[in-house]
Amino acid sequence: MPTDITLQQGATQPEAPKNFYRHHLAHQHLDPVFGNDWFALKAEAFARFFGTPGFLIGQTIVVAVWIALNAFGIVVFDLYPFILLNLAFSLQAAYAAPLILLAQTRQSDRDKAHSKADAFHREELHAASDARQKLAEDQMALLLEMVQQNTVLTESVKALTERVAALTSEVHNSVCLK
Repeated sequence: MPTDITLQQGATQPEAPKNFYRHHLAHQHLDPVFGNDWFALKAEAFARFFGTPGFLIGQTIVVAVWIALNAFGIVVFDLYPFILLNLAFSLQAAYAAPLILLAQTRQSDRDKAHSKADAFHREELHAASDARQKLAEDQMALLLEMVQQNTVLTESVKALTERVAALTSEVHNSVCLK
C-alpha cells in the first residue's frame, strides 16, 4: 500500500493515517485514573459509580429501609436519631471524597493532555492545508504560463500559416503567369 499520493510535477502529499487518534497515543498512560492494576480499576469504577442514578436510587432505598426497619421497631439496631446511619454516611463520604477528587484531578490531566494532542493535530492539519494551498498556487502559475506559451505558439502558427499561404499564392501566380 503506498504511503504517498503522487501529484503533478513530482510533488507528494502524505496519505491520511488510519489511526485518527495517533496524537493521543502518547497520553494513554493517563487513561486509567488510579493506574492499571486490579485495585486501580476497581477504585475508578467505584468513583464513577457514585454519580450514577443507580447509586442514588439504591442508596435512597437502603436508607428508607434502614429508617423504616428501625422506626417501626421491626429490628432495633439503630434507634432514632440514627447515629449508626450517620456514621455509615460519614464513612462513605470519607472514602468517596478523596476518590472523586483524585478522579477529577486525573480527568483534568487527561483533558489537558488530549487538548494538547488536539492542538498539535490542528497544527499539522494547518501545515498540510498550507502545503496544499502552495501546491495549488504553483500549479495555477504553471497553468497560466502554459496558456501564455500556447497563445504565443498559436500566434506563431497563425503567422507562419499566413506566410505559407502568401508564398503559395505567390509561387502559384509566378508559375501560372509564365
